[in-house]
Amino acid sequence: MIVPVAIWAAAMGIASGAFAQTTVALTGLKQDSSLPVEVESDALQVDQGTGEAIFTGNVKVVQGEMTITSDSARVEYTPGGNEIDKVFFFGGVLFTSPTDAAEGEEAVYTLASGEVVITGNVLLTQGATTISGAKLVYNLDAGTGVMEGRVQTVFVPGSGTP
Repeated sequence: MIVPVAIWAAAMGIASGAFAQTTVALTGLKQDSSLPVEVESDALQVDQGTGEAIFTGNVKVVQGEMTITSDSARVEYTPGGNEIDKVFFFGGVLFTSPTDAAEGEEAVYTLASGEVVITGNVLLTQGATTISGAKLVYNLDAGTGVMEGRVQTVFVPGSGTP
């Protein structure tokens, strides 16, 4: 079985207790951040003065094959208000793709850079393998990321996890 270096490094980091951060391969959450973003929720409040939109209740964001759910989300637009700059997610944040999932308490998605930062009891699941920590920073365009803050993993040999 071929095991990506990132998963192996995560497993070895737990065994030694030496790593404060772990680089992870997130090919399942890799996404073209230039794709359209669809948002739905129970309610929407728009503030033209601040250039923000606040979605509350059962928030669901879809971009390509990636789905993000949370209790609420705040969308900030670029100067001029015609493009989304950042989306802030609050409460029960869950990013899913057909093969991977990442969850935490809060997240910030910067569309221009494709960077996502998830904080608060972060759990990344890739098949049978899980990695947890305080903070996950990953780039959707590159499909790579770094887990920080007392990183722990459960590596299941022979699980076929990519």
